[in-house]
Amino acid sequence: MKSRLSFLRPLIYTTCGLLCSLAASQAERDKALILYCGRSETLVGPLIKKFEEETQIDVRVRYGKTAELTATLLEEGTRSPADLFFAQDAGALGALAKENRLTPLPHDLLERVDKRFRSKHGNWIGVSGRARVIVYNTDRLKKEDLPQTIFGFCDPTWKKRIGWAPANGSFQAFVTALRVTQGNKKARQWLTCIQANEPNVYPKNTPIVAAVGAGEIDVGFVNHYYLFRFIAEHGKQFPAKNYVLHSGDPGALVNVAGISILDSSKRKESANRFITFLLSKRSQTYFAEETHEYPLVSGVPASPNLIPLASIQAPNIDLSDLEDLEGTLQLLQELGIL
Repeated sequence: MKSRLSFLRPLIYTTCGLLCSLAASQAERDKALILYCGRSETLVGPLIKKFEEETQIDVRVRYGKTAELTATLLEEGTRSPADLFFAQDAGALGALAKENRLTPLPHDLLERVDKRFRSKHGNWIGVSGRARVIVYNTDRLKKEDLPQTIFGFCDPTWKKRIGWAPANGSFQAFVTALRVTQGNKKARQWLTCIQANEPNVYPKNTPIVAAVGAGEIDVGFVNHYYLFRFIAEHGKQFPAKNYVLHSGDPGALVNVAGISILDSSKRKESANRFITFLLSKRSQTYFAEETHEYPLVSGVPASPNLIPLASIQAPNIDLSDLEDLEGTLQLLQELGIL
């Protein structure tokens, strides 16, 4: 009997070792933060890696488009494995809040950001600010040539001179803001008249800015920070500038990339640490210097190349009210824009 046990002992140890290893791996997975992220990996990946290095907390990230991830979270419900949702715009967070999928955040975290850029119910918070602008070709146009309102681009003189990206989440958030501030009828009128001006259609913001710089189009509807990536690559001679509408025009919407903790989270303490990290001076400086977005925590300066956030006469809107993305998609599809 003893010799037989001696023969089996290596196998027993190997099997136990494998089972223990599998159990340890499962335990590690249970400890990992699960982040659904509507921001690109190239943009926020370095920050996530830095958080992991500093805290020794593993973060498993599911990247995707904000609208698609929102739909996934709504479908998964409380069975979702997600702890956090880092969204490209506030409307997606508002949609989840409406379905009671978000957890209230600690008061000390909320107080770090101006109330304009966080949920009035305290269940999501802005991380960085993103202004809608008109990017224009400076070889063809002067600032004085541009309309005073987004509706000015309905003039037939802009025919075949405009670039837009109807499938882009930021554009759809703007259309939602247009619907909220001006009403569905006027939003429909604007979309119809711009479509009549035969705009060039692009998949996202970056090729719009490239087309403006190349002279393919004269103006484009984009977020402010894309231009500065081209300036960093080509220098100040790149023939394009941003134009910010004023007087509360919906074309001057200031949206946020924001984050929330899901009600399904089993790791809320670690999730709070992650949000605290994103709102730290170091992370906010990263957004200011590396991505040219607006930092939202006081005391962290924005890039000197940007118009001060306080100077932007954005529309008076609660960002949570941008929740009806579905209505916007239906309108775009009905008009044949999508």
